[in-house]
Amino acid sequence: MVQDIVDRTLDDVIEKGFEEDRIEALLHKIEIQMKHQSVSFGLTLTSYIASCWNHDGDPVELLKLGSQVAQFRKCLEENPRFLQEKVKQYFKNNRHKLTLSMKPDNKYSEKQAQMEAEKLQQKVTSLSPEDKQQIYEKGLELQAQQSRPPDASCLPALRVSDIEPRIPVTELEVVQAAGDTPVQYCAQPTNGVVYFRAFSSLNALPEELRPYVPLFCSVLTKLGCGSLDYRELAQQVELKTGGLAAAPQVLPDDSHLNTYEQGVLFSSFCLDRNLADMMYLWSEVLNNPRLDEEEHFRVLVKMAAQELSNGVPDSGHLYASIRAGRTLAPAGDLQETFGGMDQVLLMKRIAEMIDLQPVLGKLLRIWKHLLSCDSLRCSVNATAPQMSQVEGAVEAFLRSLSRSEKEQRPVCPHVVEKPAPKASSGSCPVIRRLVTDPTFEPCQMKTHFLLPFPVNYVAECIRTAPYTAPDHASLKILARLMTAKFLHTEIREKGGAYGGGARLSYSGMFTLYSYRDPRSTETLQSFMKAIDWAKAGRFTQQDIDEAKLSVFSAVDAPVAPSDKGLDHFLYGLSDEMKQVHREQLFAVRHEDLVDVSNRYLGARRSAHGVALLGPDNASIAKDPSWVIRQR
Repeated sequence: MVQDIVDRTLDDVIEKGFEEDRIEALLHKIEIQMKHQSVSFGLTLTSYIASCWNHDGDPVELLKLGSQVAQFRKCLEENPRFLQEKVKQYFKNNRHKLTLSMKPDNKYSEKQAQMEAEKLQQKVTSLSPEDKQQIYEKGLELQAQQSRPPDASCLPALRVSDIEPRIPVTELEVVQAAGDTPVQYCAQPTNGVVYFRAFSSLNALPEELRPYVPLFCSVLTKLGCGSLDYRELAQQVELKTGGLAAAPQVLPDDSHLNTYEQGVLFSSFCLDRNLADMMYLWSEVLNNPRLDEEEHFRVLVKMAAQELSNGVPDSGHLYASIRAGRTLAPAGDLQETFGGMDQVLLMKRIAEMIDLQPVLGKLLRIWKHLLSCDSLRCSVNATAPQMSQVEGAVEAFLRSLSRSEKEQRPVCPHVVEKPAPKASSGSCPVIRRLVTDPTFEPCQMKTHFLLPFPVNYVAECIRTAPYTAPDHASLKILARLMTAKFLHTEIREKGGAYGGGARLSYSGMFTLYSYRDPRSTETLQSFMKAIDWAKAGRFTQQDIDEAKLSVFSAVDAPVAPSDKGLDHFLYGLSDEMKQVHREQLFAVRHEDLVDVSNRYLGARRSAHGVALLGPDNASIAKDPSWVIRQR
């Protein structure tokens, strides 16, 4: 039983204690968390001290984590059994315990539905004719209230003129390291922490290997490397870094909808004293990954498949949005492959496989393509005094990579080179190798994924304009305007969905969506009404100003020191390009919004894609224009 395992574990700890490396790893974790600055750094500290402060504790003392760690180390030195005694006191001999066990009921959902139906029937039966009439009248009153524009004049608000007209400049330096690899350096007040990123392109990866890239990224840093098994690697990662991560990327071009870059982003951070150790771990992970550990690989696969499956109910609108945009741009299909429902279904099939050797073979081929790629680029954010140390460590890391000779590297016939705008200093431009398909033609598609949910996730995606196009700014304002002034009322307040709205992605895909929606086809009709509303220009200048304020709240959101310069590194966006876009946002007018509504959102103006995640739908099942997919 689980309880017996817990008791045996406590007895074992009391007798043998904890490994010293495990204690050091936890202390290191506390230190690096204390120094790592996120955009919510202050809010996190406030939440941390709130409980102590509310109970008359000293919040200042609570924040002195360094002195607390020092006191803890002193206790361990004076009494080597300090932790063992605390485990015995608070866990083994503590009589204030609660043991709770739960047993699943296979018919839980059916029982809940039956109880709800019976309760509803009981409520309806108990109503008198007068009660029913009163409910009907109150419903009409609510409908009228929802349709009435709210009076916001009494609320304090910013004005567009209050927004700073220019963005702050981020100083960057791009240099060549290890011969021909561009490295972007950004000096920031990182509090003694070094942030490292590397992007490796996979443009030449064969089509049949693409679906396995997310799995490769998921397990690469968890299977062990070189002389370290997966347990030893995990321990070294905890001792020396804030974590090693790899993630697949589909990076759209800023000026062409049919062009994109695909690859893997490696990222990590560490205390400055551990920089050499972190770079050594990356060198071992990339040069000598243990892609033959089938037993542990099986565990990781099952965990990844379960996490993906469990995440669908929380992110169904995102999965629907990705699916809806699949056939609208060349990058859309790859985004579905990397992070859509196709990836969820693939991981489910892999988790059910008896023999995983073929999958491990595919991951090995991906690894070889990763190292044979000639478009590696790196980025480092650290404090200015650390930069000389960082440059040496990055140079050593790049020279340690066993990349193939240039003549052996695969060539993709549809790859075009595009230099990013030069950084504020340094003469080496970042070269992005983009995949383009000049013959691509977007097409319409409607897909319904049948899922055992009581609610729906609906998305309609429309191909519009890329980031640098002047219309992009108008479409971004329009998305916020439609969300706040029409879709929220129709989908959330009247339709009963948990949420809904419109958004414009960097890639130029305009998406209308709903989240946990009791309706399906009715919501698609609401999307059409929203487009008609926008085309008719039924909004005021105050509505436009409010939408601009909302957009600028996202554009001007705080950026952590670790993420400064990231847009330039990944997308090739310079401060000058961002400033031009900012001025375009300021300049958006009523007639611009009506114009882009008619040119992009109207029927047959641009390619549309529709996706629905949810239960059986009789009307959709009878409609031959829909593709029905089973989970």
